[in-house]
Amino acid sequence: MGPLLVLWLAGCLSGTWAVDRGNFKTCDQSAFCKRQRALKPGQSPYRALLETLELTNTKLTLQLINDNNKVRLLLELYRLQGNMTRVKINELKPLKPRFEVPDVLINDPPTEPLSLLSRDENGVVLSLGADSQRLIVSAKPFRLDIMEGREVLLSLNSRGLLAFEHLRIRKDTCQEVMSLSLSHSKVDPEGTENKEETEAANEPAEGEEEAKEDEKVEDGMWEETFKSHTDSKPNGPSSISLDFSLPGVENVYGIPEHADSLKLKATDGGDPYRLFNLDVFQYEVFNPMALYGAIPVMLSHSAQRTMGIFWLNAAETWVDISSNTAGKTVFGQMLDYVQGSSETPQTDVRWISESGIIDVFIMLGPTPTDVFSQYASLTGTQAFPPLSALAYHQCRWNYNDQEDVAAVDQGFDDHDIPYDFIWLDIEHTDGKRYFTWDPHKFPQPKDMLQGLLDKRRKMVTIVDPHIKVDSSYKIHNEIRSKGFYVKSKDGGDYEGWCWPGNSGYPDFTNPEMRAWWASMFAYDQYEGSMENMYTWNDMNEPSVFNGPEVTMHKDALHGNWENRDLHNLYGLYVQRATAEGLIERSGGVERPFVLARAFFAGSQRYGAVWTGDNAAEWEHLKISIPMCLSLGLVGVSFCGADVGGFFKSPSTELLVRWYQTGAYQPFFRAHAHLDTPRREPWLFGPENTALIREAVRQRYALLPYWYQLFYHAHHSGQPVMRPLWVEYPQDTATFSMDDQFLLGRDLLVHPVTEEGARGVTAYLPGKGEVWFDVHTFQKHNGAQNLYIPVTISSIPVFQRGGSIISRKARVRRSSSCMEHDPYTLFVALSPKRFAQGELYIDDGHTFNFDKQKQFIHRRFSFANNALSSRNLAPGSQFTTFSWVEKIVILGASKPSKATLKTPDGKESQLEFEFDASMSVLTLRKPGVNAGLDWTVVLQ
Repeated sequence: MGPLLVLWLAGCLSGTWAVDRGNFKTCDQSAFCKRQRALKPGQSPYRALLETLELTNTKLTLQLINDNNKVRLLLELYRLQGNMTRVKINELKPLKPRFEVPDVLINDPPTEPLSLLSRDENGVVLSLGADSQRLIVSAKPFRLDIMEGREVLLSLNSRGLLAFEHLRIRKDTCQEVMSLSLSHSKVDPEGTENKEETEAANEPAEGEEEAKEDEKVEDGMWEETFKSHTDSKPNGPSSISLDFSLPGVENVYGIPEHADSLKLKATDGGDPYRLFNLDVFQYEVFNPMALYGAIPVMLSHSAQRTMGIFWLNAAETWVDISSNTAGKTVFGQMLDYVQGSSETPQTDVRWISESGIIDVFIMLGPTPTDVFSQYASLTGTQAFPPLSALAYHQCRWNYNDQEDVAAVDQGFDDHDIPYDFIWLDIEHTDGKRYFTWDPHKFPQPKDMLQGLLDKRRKMVTIVDPHIKVDSSYKIHNEIRSKGFYVKSKDGGDYEGWCWPGNSGYPDFTNPEMRAWWASMFAYDQYEGSMENMYTWNDMNEPSVFNGPEVTMHKDALHGNWENRDLHNLYGLYVQRATAEGLIERSGGVERPFVLARAFFAGSQRYGAVWTGDNAAEWEHLKISIPMCLSLGLVGVSFCGADVGGFFKSPSTELLVRWYQTGAYQPFFRAHAHLDTPRREPWLFGPENTALIREAVRQRYALLPYWYQLFYHAHHSGQPVMRPLWVEYPQDTATFSMDDQFLLGRDLLVHPVTEEGARGVTAYLPGKGEVWFDVHTFQKHNGAQNLYIPVTISSIPVFQRGGSIISRKARVRRSSSCMEHDPYTLFVALSPKRFAQGELYIDDGHTFNFDKQKQFIHRRFSFANNALSSRNLAPGSQFTTFSWVEKIVILGASKPSKATLKTPDGKESQLEFEFDASMSVLTLRKPGVNAGLDWTVVLQ
């Protein structure tokens, strides 16, 4: 590692830990954002040339013309199956192909026919099928409106902010922009046009003026400098913009990743939300700055409808939000109500991207569940993780050596705290050479892994996508010899600083590179690896310590495409290649587990993400909730935050509260910075150890429910951790809530995230519903704000009346050790004395659930004083040794007897206890196999 890098790292990793905003651009410092934002709402220069309209069975095409410069665009409209509309806009005859995002959509979305309802000189009206939905194309100015009956659901370009910077020749050099080949794109290779064809395409139609040649050249169009870095911009200005108006909408969500509230704020007077994958050193909360991942999906919600906008573009993107109700005080809103203000709420959204094309999917809902299904049909669902990955993970930068790993492992046993995974950060490698081990600290990795395997535990090692430039390093030599590195603008291998010092960056956009990378996880390639070792991809934005904004130069080349075109895709490709490697090493049998920091739309198909390098501060604990809720809304359910905070050292109270919160978030991992004191759970005194133990044990007892939720997320795209409005879409009180959340439909969690809290107020939704405290079994009515006194041991969690949740009460050292243990069913009765729930069981780690239908899926129902279990998957085949050992019925009446009936005609009387003060009935030792049909009748 060179001396300059050592000095740089020393400056970063000591002293004050806080983000240096000066390292990252504002909109004003990003030339294309500044240009686009300077355009104000008004009359659009674009009009539709209706005489060019063509309608086929699959799409409508129509040319648009910019009356200011006479450049023509091609509009394509698609009606997609599942109540979605796709809008694509590209240059009609670009100088070279513009980038279109590959590998994110799981297939070509199936279309349905558009039918023409009417047409005149002002526009056309098209039918979108059911529910009187129509698509109206207005000609001058160009505008799109989607209507249902008399209601406008959404409008495009209603504020005239469509702006498409066409590719052009740089006039001061008279050199044409270099043509790009089409590797890694979906563009037809034959589509590249020569100069004559381009000029012909842009010739005006008869009666139109000649194209103007005196377009203004602004700073940053052909070259841009930020700090000491210059972006050469060989293709010139290429940014795009489009506005969307949402009448009747006051609430929008999504577009992660930002450390901000769940409900997105208006950006008037400040920066837009930025989507550009960056390594942001200890990020600030409540800030629209870009972070590690970018998913360009926004959901709108009102009491009447939920919709989604998916902006399929992988370049740097900014999103402006404005609202005619934003900034109004509560008094102002009340005044509007009293005075009968007729102003309809409306939210306007503007997307701005640096390059590529406009390719947007409008998901018309109308329910939250519909939008989740629509988005899943486009980009896929959450990968179904191994069950053990849903348990507890212990990590720090770094566990020092094999002896340290063994001591930490034994410490969990000595203190009776379960865990499944122990993690090794970058120091476990031989000089930051990934796929290797430090020969002195980890001389026998297989012995270490076998010791964990003997306890049915696992390990994760880090494999980052920057490769030490070292001629004695096999990985580097192979990548260089195969030409798999990203290239600089001059054609040489792109190099930058990262943890190993001077590093190369593999071009993961190249499928051959991805296949080679995947092959490196084979057991005979990754020496010392075993089947209980999984992978962590950090720094995959990619992080380049000496690069602009701590990332790769935008004019670096992936094949012939610039990084500017596809920057936000890089992290997805890294995680994909790694996940494919873990699958391949097992012959396609075992499910992978891969954690990645950077992500894009579709990353949910490849594993888990976390919220990055947070800090041991109460605000960071609080913000972990909306950050993971936002990710769940856009497909990524497997999300968590570093428990305890990565930077700084938490107080014991904060650490305990973070464990209590993390135990109820999807990805549950403690992690800490190299320079922080050790913080294994038993290092803070016996009282705090007991509190942390209890939080972790609650997680393990609930693993059957977590696993069932992830099974549903994998099959349907429904989020595991969800805002209350998802299940109570008409309850306006829930629309801005992000300090509590639901797990599935049936558990409501309100973590304690305030220092020194003596109570919290939880909102229990649902008029006419009831909720049961899972710890005390106290019943509470829905549709109320409930004040809950808390102590340091409190984790407020409630089970919805009308639900049945399975738990395992026998918590052991790891989840695998609990595989054959029995279940306890918690039946929470609704006011109508009804309840329903599910149980999902498979082997917990292979793809046999999918490929061979080896699983159990049961439906539990309580009605008419009888609890029954029936098979939801008659075609599946799987055998479990687990049984039902106890049934706890909340809100019950005392029976005179309880009879267990099985399909073979046998009946047996069950022992029971009844707590009249709490109306809790406990049925003991049913002893029936969890995979069989049975009924318990109460009389």
